[in-house]
Amino acid sequence: MSVEAERKSEPGVVAPRYFEFGSQNDGLTLDSGQVLGPVRICYESYGTLNADASNAILLLHAFSGDAHAAGYHSSDDRHPGWWHSMVGPGRPFDTDLYFVICSNVLGGCQGSTGPGSVNPETGDRYGLEFPVITIHDMVKAQIRLMDHLGIQKLLAVAGGSMGGMQALEWASRYSSRVQGAIILASTSRLSAQGIAFNAVGRNAIMSDPRFRDGCYYDGEPPTRGLSIARMVGHITYLSDESMRMKFGRRLQDRDSMDFSFADQFEVESYLEYKGGTFVDRFDANSYIFLSKAIDYFDMETTHGSLENAFATTSSKFLILSFSSDWLYPPYQSREIVRALMRKQKDVSYCEISSPYGHDSFLLETERQAPMIRAFLSTLSQDRTMDGVP
Repeated sequence: MSVEAERKSEPGVVAPRYFEFGSQNDGLTLDSGQVLGPVRICYESYGTLNADASNAILLLHAFSGDAHAAGYHSSDDRHPGWWHSMVGPGRPFDTDLYFVICSNVLGGCQGSTGPGSVNPETGDRYGLEFPVITIHDMVKAQIRLMDHLGIQKLLAVAGGSMGGMQALEWASRYSSRVQGAIILASTSRLSAQGIAFNAVGRNAIMSDPRFRDGCYYDGEPPTRGLSIARMVGHITYLSDESMRMKFGRRLQDRDSMDFSFADQFEVESYLEYKGGTFVDRFDANSYIFLSKAIDYFDMETTHGSLENAFATTSSKFLILSFSSDWLYPPYQSREIVRALMRKQKDVSYCEISSPYGHDSFLLETERQAPMIRAFLSTLSQDRTMDGVP
């Protein structure tokens, strides 16, 4: 694709928008029973909502993502949104056809209400006083946003990793409001291994002397603990093959090892870099709350079985897994597919052979694009056959 054609297929400059609802006594009722209010949701949108609001797609971001799914925040911005190659005119989430929305999750730190927000009862930041949230709570906040936008039924929800968990909640509990669900590199419940990695990350943060029981907003944040948490997490997003291809055992800026404890291998320097850049854009308390929400996510326990979770769904499903993903391995996607098939639901599945580990859903855009494009086209045709223009 030429540079000119590439620019024409981009969403261009976009600006975040905000929706606020509820009060201290009339806010969002969480799964814990607590009521949170007021709640602010940061979101971005791309394309145009049609007259009957039937062409809306909600993108659901992963753990460290945000509302900025595509485009740029200014004309000189060099960092596009996290799924930039998938959203825009002529792209799989075609903004000539669809109205695409992405919101920062409840509990996040990129514009939506989270532990870094001000608690109206105290006038101070919530910190660890923020209520424990679930993946379902995130979806309930998104439903309030859809109501605000006048969207009663989404054409599709789509997300990878934690975003896939949100998509599963939408399709399981609120299928009357979503026609199709695209789930990439996700799971119906976190494994013991996944819970263990999250626990290490939280302990790294909370062991940082600067953490101060989550009350660090008026001083130095726990950057070292958060950096280590990110380093551990980032390892789970890669694979043995991708790390071998990218780094091997190559040394960084030296010809031989110097028998010290300083970082000497390229992979060590890379992880330090990733951890260092992460602390500039993410809140340590949000890391704790979001990772805990992932730990709690368990459709089997919540509904009695995975089959029960999908017993009444009318949504269609496209589920993609990736061969080298060891954080949410393909067998976990197949468990979801089998449960849907046992309930005679409409589901398509593909395991994509890829060396890039869990991050494949962000990197293998060209390979997943035809399947996503075709799935969305089918959903649109189904709406036309049902009498929706």
